[in-house]
Amino acid sequence: MHESHYQIDVSVVTRFLPEQSQPEQEKYAFAYTITIQNNGSLAAQLLSRHWLITDGNGKVQEVRGPGVIGQQPTLEPGESYTYSSGTLLATRVGSMQGSYQMIARDGQRFEADIAPFRLAVPGALH
Repeated sequence: MHESHYQIDVSVVTRFLPEQSQPEQEKYAFAYTITIQNNGSLAAQLLSRHWLITDGNGKVQEVRGPGVIGQQPTLEPGESYTYSSGTLLATRVGSMQGSYQMIARDGQRFEADIAPFRLAVPGALH
């Protein structure tokens, strides 16, 4: 497999949503905006997602599903796709990581890894 054909880079920006959070009920809402950039030489379509969401108590929630926000975007080489979604944590600090399952124009399936990123209430200590 030539890495250069299949190169999807993922970047993430996170935000705490105080207006949607209920700390007294252990509900902390976070938004995340993800940019998926196709740096490979072939167009590729995002088929599905796989997330591992870990809260501050070490409890892991696994999420799998088709597409992102109901879409399965196809990215031409050099193109990027940005979307926003959110998650609820039972703690003030947590993390997310995962992967997107992609299919390239030549029919090759491959994974685009999403490196772990932190979700934290501003000013939250461990």
